[in-house]
Amino acid sequence: MKKAVILGERRAGLVEVQEPQPKADWVVVKVKAAPVCTEYKGFVSGGKTEFLGHEAAGEVVAIDQLGKVNVGDRVVVMPQYPCGTCPLCIAGDYIHCEDIYNFAEFTASGEGRATMAQYLLKPSWLLPPIPDTVSYERASLACCSLGPSFGAFQAMGLSAFDTVLIAGIGPVGFGAVVNARFRGARVIAVESIPWRVERAKQMGAAEVLDPHDEDIGQKIKDLTNGTGVDCALDCSGTVQAERLCIDATRRKGKVAYVGQCGQDLAIRVSPDLISKGLTIIGNWHYNLSDFPSIMKVIQESPLIDLLISDIIPMSQIQEAFEISASHENSKIILKPWE
Repeated sequence: MKKAVILGERRAGLVEVQEPQPKADWVVVKVKAAPVCTEYKGFVSGGKTEFLGHEAAGEVVAIDQLGKVNVGDRVVVMPQYPCGTCPLCIAGDYIHCEDIYNFAEFTASGEGRATMAQYLLKPSWLLPPIPDTVSYERASLACCSLGPSFGAFQAMGLSAFDTVLIAGIGPVGFGAVVNARFRGARVIAVESIPWRVERAKQMGAAEVLDPHDEDIGQKIKDLTNGTGVDCALDCSGTVQAERLCIDATRRKGKVAYVGQCGQDLAIRVSPDLISKGLTIIGNWHYNLSDFPSIMKVIQESPLIDLLISDIIPMSQIQEAFEISASHENSKIILKPWE
């Protein structure tokens, strides 16, 4: 089979590798749509990578034993390789599993864990079905495009009564705008890249503010009758945006973080948490039981097609990463068989 790899600094291509084989309740999925996420960072830095991607949609083509799926099923591929038996997995919060499978050890092969490939290998219980009316491309949005913000908004209880600040309008941030608008919330977005500013406005953001504006805090207050937003979500993974979310949220409001960040954020317990009474939430994904609700967003949101900016053959992986690195895109979807 063919899969995409990063060969060096701003160099990507395809290589031929062994196809994965089903084992126990792990099944082979023929990948029909593979979204691009943060892989462009390795492309830019030159970090050679043999296993790309963690989200996909496709068709089950081989099984080893009877289980939760059958050959021919159309499925979304959930991320990670959790144990499936711990309390977190059983409760649907598998993304936080502390007993992740050693993929190479379990399969005796390294191949099958990349999603930017023609085939992959996955435990059957992590393959929820795609409704007949949903395309593979749209279904693939049920992972990192919509998932992080959906889980965060569930935890915050975001509703049509709320104004939400969304910082960082990349592919995850665009998904947050879609989720927030589906719930009827008013959106104030924070983004500086012109392409993304315009797309956020197309999606219905009431305001899009520049993160480099020294008066951004006051502008947010002016837009919220001087109180601040009800909820804030950081999708950027930058300390500046993380801090803005705390400062811009009203007393007794809620702040959630989904953007990965390796730097320390200074949180002042007394003024930020005790005096303001903020609720601060860290969120990675959504509970597996919420999958039908994610599909409802995909099926019913009038904004869903704006969440996909490019559908590109995997044979053009170099072009796909160049677009992703330009930041002039929402979600890029790869087609592994083209």
